[in-house]
Amino acid sequence: MSNAEDENCWLCKRPLGRRVQWHHTVPKAKKGRETVPVHPICHRTIHVHATNAELARMGGARGPLLAMEEVAKFVSWVADKPPDFHAPTRRNRQS
Repeated sequence: MSNAEDENCWLCKRPLGRRVQWHHTVPKAKKGRETVPVHPICHRTIHVHATNAELARMGGARGPLLAMEEVAKFVSWVADKPPDFHAPTRRNRQS
């Protein structure tokens, strides 16, 4: 990954702020090694809406996450927020 890409969140593409987390695109529990920089709120959103098994099946691709309706709504909603914006993340209501 280039330095320019490191300056933006992998999920929402907004500039990163002071707090950066590293997301395993394929979970470590599923033998994933690659990590990408994300905002804490974006990281939480990923894990609220996708299980480790689903993330593994996505193979580290961003597109399938954005195809999930709730993730797409989140990315649209957060698009104009400042880099260090934080708000509680709504939990997925599925059982």
